[in-house]
Amino acid sequence: MKTIYLTLIALFVFQTSIFGQTESKPSITWSGYLETYYVYDFNQPASHERPSFMYNHNRHNEFNLNLGFIKGTYLSANTRANLALMAGTYAQYNLASESSLMQHVFEANVGVKLSNKQNLWLDAGIMPSHIGFESAISKDCWTLTRSILAENSPYYESGAKITYINADNRWTLSALALNGWQRIKRPDGNQTMALGTQVQFKPNEKTTLNWSTFIGNDKPSSQKQERYFSNLYGIFQLSSTLGLIAGFDYGLEQKAVASSEYNTWYSPVAILKYTTNTKWSGAVRWEYYQDKNGVIIASNTPNGFQTKGYSLNIDYKVSDQVLWRVEGKLLESKDAIFSKEGKAVNNNFSLNTSMAIQL
Repeated sequence: MKTIYLTLIALFVFQTSIFGQTESKPSITWSGYLETYYVYDFNQPASHERPSFMYNHNRHNEFNLNLGFIKGTYLSANTRANLALMAGTYAQYNLASESSLMQHVFEANVGVKLSNKQNLWLDAGIMPSHIGFESAISKDCWTLTRSILAENSPYYESGAKITYINADNRWTLSALALNGWQRIKRPDGNQTMALGTQVQFKPNEKTTLNWSTFIGNDKPSSQKQERYFSNLYGIFQLSSTLGLIAGFDYGLEQKAVASSEYNTWYSPVAILKYTTNTKWSGAVRWEYYQDKNGVIIASNTPNGFQTKGYSLNIDYKVSDQVLWRVEGKLLESKDAIFSKEGKAVNNNFSLNTSMAIQL
């Protein structure tokens, strides 16, 4: 954390020296989010913990808090900052490798504008991930639960990011230096910086195309295994009532230190959303995740992790701030990676509901 603090101080000094002016009319705004949920897993895990590759809505037969946070945002002509503190099972499971204090930090970043003429920013700190179309804020996603693809790629990242948005807001380009693969605290013995990129193109208001990448080592430097990851997706508003998201993740990681051979994993996903009116909508999802060598999800079974997923959710918009959702979700695996009544089985079905408010 000392490095982050020093970086933020340096950014403030840099911004003051470059722009040499007092910014007018800065604003501070407050917002909040709260999502409670209940999940019934028909495999009835005795520990109440759902499969280990799920990090959201993952407590069985409990009314629980998935995510709640309070956020403060500072904005002026040439400076911006965000600080959000959180609680919930999302924080408990997603940030399990972080220190107990940092597990409650949802966002903590400061940015400075690098040009008076261009929309060019430098941000540093703890930020939402540049990877994927799903975030930790379920209300902003088309489905109640997250896809396997989203659950097993970064939700957050810590580092520095340069972002350029062109004049008509069609192109967004970002380059990042990161502490690692969903890391605030870098792994002990790791002295290597990870890198990331993002290219987003919006040719019109109905289409978004995105390609994000990650390159880095997430192990101690003495055990360095380079990871290369690509996240590609498109969001298409096909009509006034019908929308489509199609995504594909592909990753490679060296099998051993300095190896020229790689383990691979990949995941396609498609979500179709239908909106009936201002109150009701629904979405269906199909997904597949293959990680035979257990780079991201270790199943310790003969065929490795090879799992299909199907879900159907119905949403009711109680108000502009409140969303109530119900979802059925089925997972089917090639091997018996799930457990039911002490026996290994190859499927998992759950019924899920959530109530979220965003202010």
